[in-house]
Amino acid sequence: MSAAPGAPAAYRPALRPRVLLSDPLLDGAATVHLIKDAETGSSFKVGPKEHFLIARMDGERSLAEIGEEYEEEYGRRLGDAHWKRLLGLLGAKGLLAAGADASPGPSTAPPPRAAGSSGAPAAVPPGAAASGRVTASVPPAPAPPVPEKRTLLRGSLPLVADADATTARLHRAVGFLLAPAVLAPLLALTLAMEAVVLVRAGELLLAVRGLLANPVLLTGTAVLLWVSTALHELAHGVVARHYGGRVSEIGLRWRLPAVIMYCTVDDYLYFGTRRHRIATAAAGAVMNLIFLLPFCALWLFAPLDDATHEAFAALLLLGSVQALVMLVPLPPLDGYRIASQLAGATGLAASTGVYLRLALRRSPEAAGYPRRARIAYPAYAGATALVLACALAAAVAGVHHLLTA
Repeated sequence: MSAAPGAPAAYRPALRPRVLLSDPLLDGAATVHLIKDAETGSSFKVGPKEHFLIARMDGERSLAEIGEEYEEEYGRRLGDAHWKRLLGLLGAKGLLAAGADASPGPSTAPPPRAAGSSGAPAAVPPGAAASGRVTASVPPAPAPPVPEKRTLLRGSLPLVADADATTARLHRAVGFLLAPAVLAPLLALTLAMEAVVLVRAGELLLAVRGLLANPVLLTGTAVLLWVSTALHELAHGVVARHYGGRVSEIGLRWRLPAVIMYCTVDDYLYFGTRRHRIATAAAGAVMNLIFLLPFCALWLFAPLDDATHEAFAALLLLGSVQALVMLVPLPPLDGYRIASQLAGATGLAASTGVYLRLALRRSPEAAGYPRRARIAYPAYAGATALVLACALAAAVAGVHHLLTA
């Protein structure tokens, strides 16, 4: 790269500390990276070449050094105009650190508008920076979402003023449970418990039928299941905090007659490893199962009266179903987030639908998808169909058992 007056080769751009970059993700036929300003919540997509450049803006490397690395990787040298457009884009979005937010020269690109604070990424065409097309406009920011009007029938209510601080306190109190020496035995016990549930499912189904005839125990069981859903949400927040994430809100949401707790984790997509992202998504269902362990032990070993024994049996089955349903790989369930991470994709369900329609029509566009996408999308569709078929078979078997027992 030549050192022109408008873009000095010695300039060392640096991103702000709270700028987050994701791993490569499939987005239809493209591969993208998500970039997010954690302070404002705005985010957008860039292609691999733009990510290659942006990820190296650490305040240590100069433009000349980044350009040399880019040329070595892609076999192309970037000109000053390309740099000014890219730096103009980042500067206009406020992603460059103080002292670096003014690009080294006047950018020829019109300042793009920042993505909306709703968290939906605005797209930057992949390859734009590298090809000198950063001026290809980022879509205009959508209007800020209108807060949902709170009524008796539906609405939401934050429960704490500082959800992140609350989650930090919870993590200090129970974070030891995430240590491998503690978590591994708990996971082994939950697997053993689910094996018992599977083997004695017929007995547990009859216990659920009997529970419906006892309003007092039915109410108590419903309360315990609600507590389990609350712990489910808090578990997402605690595990996210464990891996460096931020929780923006903890509250209640109601769509009468349903009232549930929610916990909003802002940036789990940007955690350093896929394992951490999957662990955060799976934390809620695992918490549901761990919550059942003491009740399972009481049901198996404690000398209980018949009514209580039956109520614990019903709780064990209903709680297990509650946890497993959350692992079904359909949006917006936790299982879908896990599947998205396993596939390394964003918008997995929509992209799968588009790809399968193209493939079934034998469209040439389907052949243009990268190999990873041609494997991931059909695999997701097949796995989802298999899970739903198993769930349907289990439901039919359960109904048959209740009718014939």
